[in-house]
Amino acid sequence: MKNKGFAITSAERYSLALYELASEKDVLTQVEDQSSSILNLISTSKDFSNLIKDPTNSQENLLKVISDISNNNKFDNLLKSFLSFLITKRRFFYVEQILKSFIEICSQKRGELKAELKSAKKLSSDEISKITDELTKKFSSKIKLNYEHDESLIGGLLVQVGSTMVDTSIKNKLQQIENRMIEA
Repeated sequence: MKNKGFAITSAERYSLALYELASEKDVLTQVEDQSSSILNLISTSKDFSNLIKDPTNSQENLLKVISDISNNNKFDNLLKSFLSFLITKRRFFYVEQILKSFIEICSQKRGELKAELKSAKKLSSDEISKITDELTKKFSSKIKLNYEHDESLIGGLLVQVGSTMVDTSIKNKLQQIENRMIEA
């Protein structure tokens, strides 16, 4: 368990360092966008994900892959150097945690609130932006919304902003009825 704590605080330190460097060099927006691209690559490419997690990969191999990805996607030099630094410090295994934490720091520094939205029905981008606008008004803060279509909700929505949660899903209502029946 000790290692897990180390990994999280370590990831936060690295992401904060990346934030400060990107901010100093005035490349925050580019580095944030490019970090999102890497996270997207990790979640969509099984090969890339396995490459990160495989401890038998040599540093040279990882450095070459990161160099190719950085050059092909015209990544900012700061991000390329940062990723190479993680490889040489044997911390590349945590790259996903570090970049997620970095993006969260960027969002917090802009004063954005993170919100999760799940719906049983697939929402259009228009509907999603209306919900985002409503939440922005209600919480008087810019909202960064993560949307997910979840058919298991049967019907309704699940919205979480910070620690506030609103669950209007049929799945939740059925769960409440079941709980009352068990208690009776």
